[in-house]
Amino acid sequence: MELKICKVNSSTEDFDPHRLLEMGVTPDQRSQSKAQLPDTNNSNEQVFGEYFEYTHSSCYICNGFYGPCFEEPVCATCHAFLFPEDMSHSEAVAIFSEKTDDGDSGNDEPTDLYYGLERRQSQQEPPPLPPCPQPLVAPPQPDCLTERLEMLSSPREQDDLSPGVVECLPPEVLLAVFSYLDDMSLWSVGNVCKRWRHLLHTHVAGEQWRIYTMRRWPLFKPLCAVQDWFKVYTELIDSCPCKACLRQMALQLQPPGEENSWRRNRLRNELKSLRTDPPEGIEAAPLDQKCCHWQATITGPVGSPYEGGLFYLYLQVPYSYPMCPPIVRFLTRIFHPNVSRHGHVGIDSIQHNWSLALTISKVLISLQSLLTDPYCQVCMEPAVGDLYVKDRSAFEDIARSWTWRYAMHDVIGSV
Repeated sequence: MELKICKVNSSTEDFDPHRLLEMGVTPDQRSQSKAQLPDTNNSNEQVFGEYFEYTHSSCYICNGFYGPCFEEPVCATCHAFLFPEDMSHSEAVAIFSEKTDDGDSGNDEPTDLYYGLERRQSQQEPPPLPPCPQPLVAPPQPDCLTERLEMLSSPREQDDLSPGVVECLPPEVLLAVFSYLDDMSLWSVGNVCKRWRHLLHTHVAGEQWRIYTMRRWPLFKPLCAVQDWFKVYTELIDSCPCKACLRQMALQLQPPGEENSWRRNRLRNELKSLRTDPPEGIEAAPLDQKCCHWQATITGPVGSPYEGGLFYLYLQVPYSYPMCPPIVRFLTRIFHPNVSRHGHVGIDSIQHNWSLALTISKVLISLQSLLTDPYCQVCMEPAVGDLYVKDRSAFEDIARSWTWRYAMHDVIGSV
């Protein structure tokens, strides 16, 4: 199956100036920012070694203009603008035009695909969807994107605290504060210092970390008994290319408006097909009752450097589906020319050539076949595509190393 790939520029040199103007950055400001910060993301000077890793010293979108990225591929400001949590901001424009007043020519897409007996059955009370994981508690976020960008772009006032006050807090106070944190914030607390890590290991049971793990990754199925769920949770978090996307998936925010019966019936049929006759090496499940947020897994194809790996994906299905394609991002780091360091994919079928004949299952099958046969004429990561063409052996060594390191967490318990 031939795949066409949609290019998304990852190099700061090829960044679209119109996107910068939309974000309020003038070309002069862009040039000044690049002059002040070192360019560590230039793909032409990328050196690939045996233990290659991306270095995120600055955001690869704005190159540090909006502030630090804290070793993430995208800073918080760019992520809030380009990958908003509110699905209403990312709603795509339907590729099919609506009916006009000149009458029905017979070629327009029907408003409902079910007729006769099937239509009567669809109008009956639909069977309830299976229970979905409860959304995780997260810190409150401003509703308006403009307010979020203002908060992220403006420095916060310095706390009026004496030096050493936090370090001297008694364990009872720290545990009371920790009780208000969500799971990712609690995990981050454990990486601050040995004292806080010891408090977590002492007062947070392993069963609680198992619950946290299964809520974040409901498709996770360990192949053996897990002795340390905190270790499993840590490995899964570290394997995610963007922690902001992981938070976004757990929030499960719903788009405004109501879904139509066409979308509801089609997704129900797709979900039934995925459960009764799933494609080999593919699994997908909705995370909410409206089926707006999905998590999927893809096993690495046999004979490829991704063999043996289990790659997690996050899908956003808008209310305009199937008129508009879903948004797909990898939740597992993967070394591939057509997957960016942030995790988004450049397949043309889910960017510009979306068709009503495509389904979530077919999209996942296309992604799985892409792992076997990358399309290197247009790449999300040009340097990786260049390495694939010029030195296939070195590419496969790095891709296989990443697979062992980030995509084999189902066997962590045996290590």
